[in-house]
Amino acid sequence: MKGIIVATILALFLIACQSETKKRGAKSGRHEDSQQAETTITKKTGQTMKTIQLTETDFLTKVANYKENPSEWKYLGDKPCLIDFYADWCAPCKMVAPILEELAAEYEGKIYIYKVDTEKELALSSAFRIRSIPTLLFIPQNGTPQIAQGAMPKQELKKAIDEVLLREE
Repeated sequence: MKGIIVATILALFLIACQSETKKRGAKSGRHEDSQQAETTITKKTGQTMKTIQLTETDFLTKVANYKENPSEWKYLGDKPCLIDFYADWCAPCKMVAPILEELAAEYEGKIYIYKVDTEKELALSSAFRIRSIPTLLFIPQNGTPQIAQGAMPKQELKKAIDEVLLREE
């Protein structure tokens, strides 16, 4: 009898987990759908996306090779950067995304604004212990990176960019 109860609870738990995964997939759509939506936005507005999507491979060559240098931070970029760890299904991430596009255009040539899809780049998200999204990583040209969690209004983001990324040392 005890075994049947445990099996039933386990089955219900697995069904609930699968249901949540399907809900997330339905809410976020497939990656191709989001790329198609970005292309549609670009066509309608005539603006190109200014943020840059990063994969783990890109991160290792453009930002920091934490695999080769696990105990030392060494930024590889030629300009400061801001990295947005996000997911397509995340409402606060969706609120921040257009702000980051505006900032990427405003600060073009001064900083890079990268985006990392935490659903697709699990190893990268795990390496930086991303547990809450959006998480923003501010990486100055020289100095220690700083992290901020949660959606921030445009003025706060600008202040952080100016004070953390573009301040004169």
